[in-house]
Amino acid sequence: MNLPNKLTVLRVILVPFFLLFVLCYEIPQHMIWALVVYVIASLTDWLDGKLARMNNQVTTFGKFLDPLADKLLVMTALIAFTFERLIDPVAVVIILSREFMVTGLRLVVAGEGVVVAAGIWGKLKTAFTMIAQIAIMAMQIFHPDAKGSPDLNWGSTIFLINEALIWIAVILTVISGCIYLKAYWKYIDSSK
Repeated sequence: MNLPNKLTVLRVILVPFFLLFVLCYEIPQHMIWALVVYVIASLTDWLDGKLARMNNQVTTFGKFLDPLADKLLVMTALIAFTFERLIDPVAVVIILSREFMVTGLRLVVAGEGVVVAAGIWGKLKTAFTMIAQIAIMAMQIFHPDAKGSPDLNWGSTIFLINEALIWIAVILTVISGCIYLKAYWKYIDSSK
């Protein structure tokens, strides 16, 4: 296994630690630790792709596992943030639906011997979503009691910022999902 693929596997391994730190209030500075783990995992996403291309180590395994590792990290954060009432569950359902749709599309075309590599819109969506999630955690570190509330206070202001970030991610998610569908539509045939 080459280094880029090891970094992708590391990203998968970091996900449960991230979730533990987000949800376990008993751990001192739990959200700081969650942010540190998340940033490390996000950096492995950038680094594995860069190393794979630079050293001509792009593999079918990497093309398959890299987007799944990204989805696992992003989905875990989205679900945890919804559980913590930091973001709107409707946005999360839309993002998760797109992720399952693209994963299903990858499986369909894999049967045809085609590997769907991440496109520029998918990469942009992933990068923005990761940045948004980092910002959401950073705001929680500085305002740990700021959750969605009807009061005009820090909680509602931060919740609105979180919402703006997550809905921008939704827009990018929908655009990239439509581009994947259009590009691989010929592989979807209801007559088979």
